[in-house]
Amino acid sequence: MSTRSRMSAAPRRLSVIAGALLVLGATQATAKEVTNDDIVNDATITTQVVTHGLGTKGQRYSPLTQVNTETVKDLVPAWSFSFGGEKQRGQQSQPLIFDGKMYVTASYSRLFALDAKTGEKLWKYEARLPDGIMPCCDVINRGAAIYDNLVIFGTLDAKLVALDKDTGKVVWRETIEDYKAGYSFTAAPQIVKGMVITGNSGGEFGVVGRVDARDAKTGKLIWTRPTVEGHMGQKFDKDGKPSDNGISGKTNATWPGDLWKTGGAAPWQAAYYDPDTDLIYIGTGNPSPWNSWLRPGDNLYSSSTIAINPDTGKIVWHFQGTPHDGWDFDGVNEFISFEYNDPKTGKMVKAGGKADRNGFFLVNDRTNGKLINAFPFVSRIDWAKGYDLKTGRPMYNDDKRPGNPFTEGGGDGQKGEVVFAAPSFLGGKNQMPMAFSPKTGLFYVPANEWGMDIWNEPVSYKRGAAYLGAGFTIKPLYEDYIGSLRAVDPVSGKIVWEVKNSAPLWGGVMTTAGNLVFYGTPEGYLKAINATTGEEVWQFQTGSGVIAPPVTWEENGEQYIAVVSGWGGAVPLWGGDVARRINTLEQGGSVWVFKLHKS
Repeated sequence: MSTRSRMSAAPRRLSVIAGALLVLGATQATAKEVTNDDIVNDATITTQVVTHGLGTKGQRYSPLTQVNTETVKDLVPAWSFSFGGEKQRGQQSQPLIFDGKMYVTASYSRLFALDAKTGEKLWKYEARLPDGIMPCCDVINRGAAIYDNLVIFGTLDAKLVALDKDTGKVVWRETIEDYKAGYSFTAAPQIVKGMVITGNSGGEFGVVGRVDARDAKTGKLIWTRPTVEGHMGQKFDKDGKPSDNGISGKTNATWPGDLWKTGGAAPWQAAYYDPDTDLIYIGTGNPSPWNSWLRPGDNLYSSSTIAINPDTGKIVWHFQGTPHDGWDFDGVNEFISFEYNDPKTGKMVKAGGKADRNGFFLVNDRTNGKLINAFPFVSRIDWAKGYDLKTGRPMYNDDKRPGNPFTEGGGDGQKGEVVFAAPSFLGGKNQMPMAFSPKTGLFYVPANEWGMDIWNEPVSYKRGAAYLGAGFTIKPLYEDYIGSLRAVDPVSGKIVWEVKNSAPLWGGVMTTAGNLVFYGTPEGYLKAINATTGEEVWQFQTGSGVIAPPVTWEENGEQYIAVVSGWGGAVPLWGGDVARRINTLEQGGSVWVFKLHKS
C-alpha cells in the first residue's frame, strides 16, 4: 500500500470510529429510566403510568380530555393481547406504561412487556412457583412497580423480583417471607424515595403482617415495620446488619395473652404516598383468627389505616376502622389523599378517604389520623350504628357479633350462635380501587350489597394451616342487583348517583378530566359513565369478566385506555350463594387497549 493510501485509510477508520461513538451516544441519550420525579409527578404526566393508582396519592384521576362525554362514542379497540396458555383464573393487574412500553402482570406470577402502541410481545417472565403455595383468594397479581431500569413485582410464593425493563432478565430476587407458613404476595409494590414498599398476604394462616422498605436498585432491606402490636421493627445498615427500631405499639396493650404472636393484620394491598405530608399510607387486614372471642381487646394494628414515616420506618399515626374485628372486615382498602373543604370551619383540610370493607366511608385528617367524617356507602350495615366522631370509635350492635362457642350451645365448644350480618366479609368494597375526581369533588366507589350468615368455632394455630375459627355463607340482599357504582360526596355523605349491576363489582375505577368514569363488570363489559350525571355513555364486551382497574395515557397526540380482562378472584371461591348465582361467567386472560376511531 502506498503512503498516500495509508494516509487516506486512517481518516476513514477515524470516521467509522467517530460514527460508532455517535451512535452509542445517541442510544445512551435515548435510553429512558424512571426517576423519583417521574413517580412523584405521575398524576400530571399524561404520557406515562408508572404508579399503581395513576399517582402516588392513588386518586386514579387523569387530566386527559381527548376522550370525553362527546367523543367516547368513537372509542374502539386498538389491540388486544392474550396472556395465553392454560393459566387463566382471575386477572386483577393494573398495567404500567413508560417509554412506549406496557408492563402488565398476569395470574400465576407472570409479567409481560408489550409495545404499548401495537400490542407486540417484547418479552415475558414466568416465575417458577413451588408446590404448596397458599394464596387465600385466587392466583392473581395486581401489578408491578417501575424504577430506574427495573420493573419489580411480587410472586405467590412471597418473593420480590426485579427485572431489566428492556430485556426481562432478572437483576435481583429477594424473599419477603416463608410461603410454607402461609405467606404470599399479590399486591402491586410502590416506589417511595427510591425504596420499594411492600406488605404481605396470609391473614387466614396466622401470619404476622409487616411493611418492608427495600433499596429498589438492589432489593436489600432498609427497614421493616410489623403491623401487629408487640412485634419489633428493624432497620438495616449498608451491609444488611439489622438493629432494633422500636416495637409496634406496646406488648399486650390491646392483645392480651399470646395470640399477637400469630396476629394476622396482613397489609395485602398497595401502599400510597403523599409528598405533602411525607407519609406512606397502607391498610391492614383482619386479625387472626376470625373468632374474636379468643382475642379480647382492640387488636392493634389490625383492620386499620397506618401512616408510616418513609425515612424512619416508624408509625406516625393509625386509625382502626374496626377494633376487635369479628367479621373479617379487613382495613386494607386504599386511603386516597384529597383536599376536604370542612363545612364546619370553611377551611381546607389535608384529608384521606377510604371506603372501608365494613360498609362505612371514612374521612380522616391525613396529617394526624383524626376522624373527620363517617357515613354508610351501602344500604345495610348491621354490625354498628355508626361512628362517634369525638372518639373515632364505632358504636357496635353487640347482638350482631357471632356467638361465643365456649358459652353457647350447651357450652360444648362446637359452634356459637349464627348471626346474619351485612355487609358480608367480602365487604361493602373489597380490593377493587375507587377513584377521586378533583374536578367533581366526588369519589367513585364500586360497592356491593350482600350479607352473610356467620358463626364462630374453636380453632388453634398450626403453622401453614387455615386459621379461621368461623364458618359463613354469603347471601345477596336484593334480587335485581348486587354491585353498584356509586358517586359519593365525602363532605355531605350523600350518594349523588349510582349505576346498579346484577353481578358483584370486583374491578377498579378510573376517572378523567373528560368528565368520564371507567369501570368493568364481571359480565365482561368495560363501561364509561358521565361523571356528573351517572349516565352510561359507552360500553365494550371484552369476552371475560373485568376485575381489574383501567388506566389511560397519551402517545403521539392520541389518548389510549387499557384494561385487563379475566374473571376470577375471591367471589367464585368464597361467594356462597352469590357464587352459585353467577356461576355461568367464564374465565379469561387478556389486556384490551382502546383509542378514538379516526374517520
